[in-house]
Amino acid sequence: MPYWWVNQNQTAKHEIVGSYLWSPKRNRNDSYNQFYENMRLAEPGDVVFSFYDQRIQHLGIVQSRAVTAPKPTEFAGAGDYWNEEGWLVPVQWRALPLPYRPKDIISVLKPLLPAKYSPLQQSGDGLQSVYLAAVPEPMAKVLLDQMPGFSLAVLDTARTSGDDDGVVRTVDDAIEKVIQNDTSIDATERTAVVAARRGQGKFRANLEQIESRCRVSGITEQRLLRASHTKPWRSCASNHERLDGYNGLLLAPHIDHLFDRGYISFEDDGAVRVSPRIPASQFRLLGIDPETPPQVGTFRPEQRAYLKIHRTDVFR
Repeated sequence: MPYWWVNQNQTAKHEIVGSYLWSPKRNRNDSYNQFYENMRLAEPGDVVFSFYDQRIQHLGIVQSRAVTAPKPTEFAGAGDYWNEEGWLVPVQWRALPLPYRPKDIISVLKPLLPAKYSPLQQSGDGLQSVYLAAVPEPMAKVLLDQMPGFSLAVLDTARTSGDDDGVVRTVDDAIEKVIQNDTSIDATERTAVVAARRGQGKFRANLEQIESRCRVSGITEQRLLRASHTKPWRSCASNHERLDGYNGLLLAPHIDHLFDRGYISFEDDGAVRVSPRIPASQFRLLGIDPETPPQVGTFRPEQRAYLKIHRTDVFR
């Protein structure tokens, strides 16, 4: 079972109450940050140690994979230099009955700290530059030993976790509310944009003028196809993008799930990309052979712009 450590000094009260983690995608100068990239590596059922005010105060269970999402409005002035778009990971948090200071057991932890990307200094103090860091299993065991009965209960829950996107729906609900209250657009457009979130209305009509079948399964019966956004509805920069037929594909339900969750994507020439996160045997049961992935036909230039975003921000 993978374990993570999150430093939450600036955002703990919001992330704990809101049941999530949120980070920018890159540093302020647009450079790569491993601690932000780790958000995309967290999987449902992973365990997270929440560290703030120099104590581990909560254990979290990852509920769903990271999605691209706007910076939470409740952050207010916290991280005012962060980009407005980042990664959101839904997490179920459990408060520790007795929070404790890792610094008090640093003599035991020190030999177990990662050589690279450690969440703690050798002194046991936190590192301000760290957000989400991987925790080696031996180190995790020492941390869990500080909360014996409590940690066992949390781990049992983690082992049975599925893939729940409830927090993601909350983000979408908030964006939908903003759109519904936007008096700068007429009621007809507001209705169309809200319906597009569910793959309905004007968005689907626009998409059906471009696509007529599921490119992977070959299904053409419209009642069996879902209208799926390529660039996620919540991440669209404008209502035009939310309604743009080029920003979508008609997909069979199981293919739509894989595409929406980032377990498959498409190259511009139509080659299917499959995520290494899912065993090849499971893809084969779904009709996709990772060793000889299908070729689904080339995409139009307008579709390719959105597919590039999907490969970068959604595909795992």
